[in-house]
Amino acid sequence: MIQMIKLVFADYRYIILAAAIFVGMVIPLSIISEFIFLEPYVIAYIPNGGEISFFLILVVSVLSGLVLTMNVYRINVFRTRHKKKIGGGLFGSLIGAVAGACSCGPIGFAVISTFGVAGGIATTFLANYEIPIRLAAIAILAYTYYATVKSLSVECKINS
Repeated sequence: MIQMIKLVFADYRYIILAAAIFVGMVIPLSIISEFIFLEPYVIAYIPNGGEISFFLILVVSVLSGLVLTMNVYRINVFRTRHKKKIGGGLFGSLIGAVAGACSCGPIGFAVISTFGVAGGIATTFLANYEIPIRLAAIAILAYTYYATVKSLSVECKINS
């Protein structure tokens, strides 16, 4: 598995892409979850009891950057052949990233609560199951990482 990471990240463009995906996820998720405040100054604050949620945001962001970058590499390398195999890894990556990026913060609650009783039920669901939803996203991303590494090792014929 480490060989695949070395293979993908040997090109600096993929390192930049992974960093951009990570930053592009961790900052908005931290703002939505109220770990970063933008007014009156930019302030980062993790309240007591919020450590687990912040850690899960970091893990989802890191895994998303890793998996999406590896799938972009995979698509670039195998663009001309095996078109059916390419779609599954990217699809799993996107599902995992979206599940982890659910708007469980106050902005999402405000938007959902405008829908009356159904919005109230959805708000309660998201508030109560924020951590399990992120754990499910991590599981999806971990499986997608495993499937991508397995596919790359078979296709690239790299031996341990």
